[in-house]
Amino acid sequence: MKLLEDRILKDGDIIGENILKVDSFLTHQVDFELMQEIGKVFADKYKDAGITKVVTIEASGIAPAVYTAQALNVPMIFAKKAKNITMNEGILTAEVYSFTKQVMSQVSIASKFLSEDDTVLIVDDFLANGQAAKGLMEIIGQAGAAVAGVGIVIEKSFQDGRALLEAQGVPVTSLARIQEFKDGSIIFAEADA
Repeated sequence: MKLLEDRILKDGDIIGENILKVDSFLTHQVDFELMQEIGKVFADKYKDAGITKVVTIEASGIAPAVYTAQALNVPMIFAKKAKNITMNEGILTAEVYSFTKQVMSQVSIASKFLSEDDTVLIVDDFLANGQAAKGLMEIIGQAGAAVAGVGIVIEKSFQDGRALLEAQGVPVTSLARIQEFKDGSIIFAEADA
């Protein structure tokens, strides 16, 4: 998605060897017009997949996921990283390792929001090692629902997340695929959509 790649080049900051900071439009402050366009692209890609729910993990995946759900006219669910006192029964959980935070979290979705009748599109901000999507797939599987695909805003193709998900038979659609960070520059691979 050229619009997204251009925005990454304009406002993205490379930190260290393999971290991309995009807090001015995705992970802290949200550019809703860009997120609407991202949602439309994912919705168009999966319009014939029978999607009944869009699922993400809080927090940075919420914006692209909600616009995708809006474009598909289905509910969006986000897995919570902290269980609160109102989540007291019927909870689906998985352990997820965060690459950028370098911590393990238990993420949860109330089982009343997913069933074996659902076909789910997972949407997230980044794909690095694939642990967030893998954890969501585990939760969706606990509900007996099907995963139609994983939509990723930015993929770091030099890490093994895509291979992990595709090995489980799940299609991955990434709108911007970073092949490498080289001498302070971002080199893109061909995107999926």
